[in-house]
Amino acid sequence: MRHPHTRTIHRRVAGALAAGLLCAAGFAAPAAAAPPADPPAPADGLARTPPMGFNNWNSTQCGADFDATMVKGIADLFVEKGLKDAGYRYVNLDDCWALPERDANGRLVPDPVRFPDGIKAVADYVHAKGLKLGIYTSAGTKTCSNTGFPGALGHEYDDARQFADWGVDYLKYDNCNNQGVDAEQRYRTMRDALRATGRPIVYSICEWGENKPWEWAADVGHLWRTTGDISDNWSSMLSILKQNLPLAPYAGPGHWNDPDMLEVGNGGMTDTEYRSHFSLWSVMAAPLLIGTDLRKASRATYDILGNKEVVAVDQDPLGRQGSVVSSAGGRWVIAKEMADGSRAVALFNESGTAQRIATDARAAGLPGARGYSVRDLWQHRTYNTAGTLAATVPAHGTVLLRVAADPRWAAHPPAVELGLDGGLLLTAATPATLTSTVTDLGGTPARQVSVALTGPAGWRVRATSPASAAVLTTGGTLRTGWRVTAPAGTPPGSYGLTLRAGYRSPSGTAETVQVPLTASVVVPPPSGTSYLGDLPWLSAVNGWGPVERDTSNGESAAGDGRPLTIGGTVYAKGLGVHALGDIAFYTGGACEQVTASVGVDDEKDAKGTVAFEILADDTKAAGTGVLTSAMPAQQLTADISGAQVIRLVVTDGGDGVDSDHADWANARLNC
Repeated sequence: MRHPHTRTIHRRVAGALAAGLLCAAGFAAPAAAAPPADPPAPADGLARTPPMGFNNWNSTQCGADFDATMVKGIADLFVEKGLKDAGYRYVNLDDCWALPERDANGRLVPDPVRFPDGIKAVADYVHAKGLKLGIYTSAGTKTCSNTGFPGALGHEYDDARQFADWGVDYLKYDNCNNQGVDAEQRYRTMRDALRATGRPIVYSICEWGENKPWEWAADVGHLWRTTGDISDNWSSMLSILKQNLPLAPYAGPGHWNDPDMLEVGNGGMTDTEYRSHFSLWSVMAAPLLIGTDLRKASRATYDILGNKEVVAVDQDPLGRQGSVVSSAGGRWVIAKEMADGSRAVALFNESGTAQRIATDARAAGLPGARGYSVRDLWQHRTYNTAGTLAATVPAHGTVLLRVAADPRWAAHPPAVELGLDGGLLLTAATPATLTSTVTDLGGTPARQVSVALTGPAGWRVRATSPASAAVLTTGGTLRTGWRVTAPAGTPPGSYGLTLRAGYRSPSGTAETVQVPLTASVVVPPPSGTSYLGDLPWLSAVNGWGPVERDTSNGESAAGDGRPLTIGGTVYAKGLGVHALGDIAFYTGGACEQVTASVGVDDEKDAKGTVAFEILADDTKAAGTGVLTSAMPAQQLTADISGAQVIRLVVTDGGDGVDSDHADWANARLNC
């Protein structure tokens, strides 16, 4: 669980001694010692695949709408919307289900307003649906809520017996108010207490990865949190992904790395980002615990959560967590070995612009073969490939494939890759030239190939070379030039284009492939010296809240920051960000230098560690080491001569992003 992210509430807890506070996700991946060759797992046969279900915390926290009616409604929706059929089983209660005090006999008391008939009645209802019920407490004297509900430290056997008597099937055991008691001791005691009940209860260790549970908890719990709490934003999801990926050797049937609950549907990310979130959690064999209120969920949310082909990747009985094949320039390839010998392959684009991501079947771990079948798990289409796996992946998008050395590969149509050479930066009324590519990746020919590029209403898009080909053989490419013009007066901003190709397979079936693209209408930078805070940016990614102009980051709505202050010095101009942060500006090859005074804003007191970089056309032009809140502002100067685009990037210094308020004070552009 977690608490609202504010200036006065911080989730990181040194030594987990503070009351009611949790740590946040850091950027740096944890150092992982070599795991045992075959990590032991509980011998109870539980959680042979990652648990799937629901937890209310991300959507309700301790709000009044968290009650028995909600829990029963979620169980109903599992059945009605096909989620039970897709594999979701656990309906889990998080904090705030109990009264703040135990009764005279030391027993936990369900809140009579939220659960007037008690927990057993809810469990009975959930069980009648063919589902299972989960509950929450902490391995401390109090839970993590600011109210401070009773924790289980010193009451493990009594509480476990009470949970079992109620019919509980899953326990999430948090880490707050633990009084400094050794983590391994606390979590082993509850393990023993649960086993003593004789009831099969899945045991979720939620100590935030502070004591590296992947190294000791395989025979203690069925899953363990590897990070601090996830939040409903791109920066948090990405940070947690990077922490969890290196821990693949520790996961397996009955013992899983847990990068926290799903945020899919909560509104802080786009559907493209949520598909990436769901794809990446599935490739990592992570528990899939829905964190949105399904009573309010959109059709798109249900489509993501209910994609059985993606769920099958997560639930594969071999129990392998996916491993990184390659990662460079924001282009990730992650492959997961499957029980049937196939590989699930995620082509993930971390960056803010569409990128080509490519690998091959051998690199993904498959044997050599004349051809392979490749199933697109979001498009629900099967193709053949001679070995290359490639796609132009939209910004923050993921193409998820299932690839197999298949003797019947030729029965499927050839895979075709769409691409675009040339930048999508345009000045209104000035033509831009682009080149599209259509490439046959298959072992069979693509016939009657055609390509089209379409833009917004009023834009002129014209092919300047042939846009069709009678046939493309393996590796063959159709290149088409395009002239794209935004109308005069088009305001600066981002605009959608679509690149689409059609072709026929050798058997005559018609196939269509399309890629959504984003074009940016830009204005040339002004001559002389300008403050970057006064200029429009191409894009801005920020860890919490929007990037602020001339104030610090306020973490929530625009305009809620304070004066930029580093080391006691106040700056009138600049940009206030929160790691992970990335702001792009168009410079059009007409500028020479960027300067700024950078550091952690004083409003975070003694907290926060960050690193700053200035990139010129994705090449590092200047950077700092890790800066802390105790350090004065550092002067940063970058030569950006000839660059079309510059980016101001802030990353975490390695201790989590919770307090990483970073200031680009007096950031100036010289052109």
